[in-house]
Amino acid sequence: MSGFLLAKDTISGREGQVLAIIDGRVKTFAHVKSLTAKVDKQKSPVNTLGGGTQHKSTGTNNTGSMKYYYGDSVIAKMVIDYLRTGKDVYFDIIVVNDDPSSAAGTQRIKLVDVNIDGAEIAKIDVDATTAMDVSANFTFRTAEVLNEFREIV
Repeated sequence: MSGFLLAKDTISGREGQVLAIIDGRVKTFAHVKSLTAKVDKQKSPVNTLGGGTQHKSTGTNNTGSMKYYYGDSVIAKMVIDYLRTGKDVYFDIIVVNDDPSSAAGTQRIKLVDVNIDGAEIAKIDVDATTAMDVSANFTFRTAEVLNEFREIV
């Protein structure tokens, strides 16, 4: 037991995967390069006698963003279907962090009722010298911890 974090136990951002559950089907999602999901607590000020202004949590704003390699039409189809029909798509995403060299093990976080805000649906770039990527922002209703990291001591 070392009493401090060892470098080998940090989590590599390259180890893991992103899965989507769309219409009950699980698939590797959109050639994702990076994904960030964030919960921001909304708070209201509460003025109290002798205690000054305090803050009470009143809700959350759950947002995310992702970059993915251009070449998967899943997100473009969702956005275009909404454009054409007005029918919005809600789905789940599971983010798996799984660095086999870390004693932390595997974490799986499920984002529930993900809804794409908008996305780049077509792209071409004659000056691109590497693989093209695109991005999309999203919101989600809630999240679940399916597996948590082990405590490293």
